[in-house]
Amino acid sequence: MKASKSIVLLLLFGCCQISFAQNSIENFLKPSDTLNKNHLKTLVISEAAIGTATLIGLNQVWYADYPRSNFHFINDNAEWLQMDKAGHVFSSYHLGSFGANALKWSGANRKSQLIYGSTLGLAFMTTVEVFDGYSANWGASWGDIAANISGTALYVSQELLWKEQRIVPKFSFHTTSYASARPNVLGSSLPEQILKDYNGQTYWLSANVYSFVKSSEIPKWLNVAIGYGAEGMVTGNDEFINAIFLPESKRYRQFYLSLDVDLTKIETKSHLVKTILTIFNTLKIPAPTIEIKGSGGTKMHFIYF
Repeated sequence: MKASKSIVLLLLFGCCQISFAQNSIENFLKPSDTLNKNHLKTLVISEAAIGTATLIGLNQVWYADYPRSNFHFINDNAEWLQMDKAGHVFSSYHLGSFGANALKWSGANRKSQLIYGSTLGLAFMTTVEVFDGYSANWGASWGDIAANISGTALYVSQELLWKEQRIVPKFSFHTTSYASARPNVLGSSLPEQILKDYNGQTYWLSANVYSFVKSSEIPKWLNVAIGYGAEGMVTGNDEFINAIFLPESKRYRQFYLSLDVDLTKIETKSHLVKTILTIFNTLKIPAPTIEIKGSGGTKMHFIYF
């Protein structure tokens, strides 16, 4: 369940940003036009402190109760129908986005934003991968590393090509009956299930229509989203027969087409509101959705979470 850790880390970083914004005045949140050394110093100290505290907390919560081992790699690319890899792309992208925007706030130039800011997610997630590599219960994964690189590349490539983020990874969740089969693995409470139950997770690529079409008739906030999910999973592989839930078939992939909203395109003069909208733009807005099942057939959802 290594992608669950990546979502935990993203939530921690996001919550820290919200808390930081709420305790700050508008002038402090306003991005600097030129490099502000005080802002940069505050940023470096804050990121170092938050990163260190997060890694220490993660070590105590996730690794302390399990035996250590020599550093090793595992091949988990076939597990959970790659839902965990989608989680790594999502987390690496948004941690990098947070890093780049934070440097933009300090007045750092665009080159620094891309080199030092957008790679924050990759650097942090790689550190977590090292932790995994020394854990006997897990192991470093080349698939995870590739997913982390992909998330960072998605952010950087759009900045280089368009100087804006037209396609944003997003996340949504709905509860499923699978968690009750293995609550210790898939979660016994709603917060745990959001992080652990891959059956209820959906990862999206949400594209802003106006950014591509540039038509005054199209709302600037309107997005079209393509989603990926999976169902029928109570283990990483097919070790258990899912006879209770899927007596005639096994796990399968799900593909979605839906509408979405780019919250960062909502106009506001408040830097506090902009910060909050940026944080919540990591989540897919519930909307009518078409589902295409990998097991065959389609389904229309009036509202899909």
